[in-house]
Amino acid sequence: MKGGNFYMESSIFYTTPFESFFETYVISLGIGYYIFSIALAIFEIVCVWKVYEKASKPGWASIIPIYSTWVLFEICGFSGALSLLIFIPVIGWIAVVILTIVCYFRLAESFGKSSSFGVGLWFLNPIFMAILAFDNSTYTEVE
Repeated sequence: MKGGNFYMESSIFYTTPFESFFETYVISLGIGYYIFSIALAIFEIVCVWKVYEKASKPGWASIIPIYSTWVLFEICGFSGALSLLIFIPVIGWIAVVILTIVCYFRLAESFGKSSSFGVGLWFLNPIFMAILAFDNSTYTEVE
């Protein structure tokens, strides 16, 4: 090899400590986000499981996506078949979102809570679902 030492100037092989720290920081934020998301999902499943059992429905239904909505609609006094609207593009999705919001208000009512609790179920679902799951309220069927 003529010319002596081989030297490659590339950002792949040379990083400043700042770039290395920043990349590590961003990666750790991503990992932390995924760990937090998984923990929140598990917590939400446990809470919904307990609420379903309070309403005399199978708790395991909380881990099956469409069936979970079916059971939630039944608890709130709607036909569970309305959850199948999710398979109709756009209009069905909008209908299921509206029905779920109404269902949260009826769920609050069926556990003896106020309509403001229904707003909490809508906006801060994991927190208010945990309150329903672990308080002493009892389920009474909605008409």
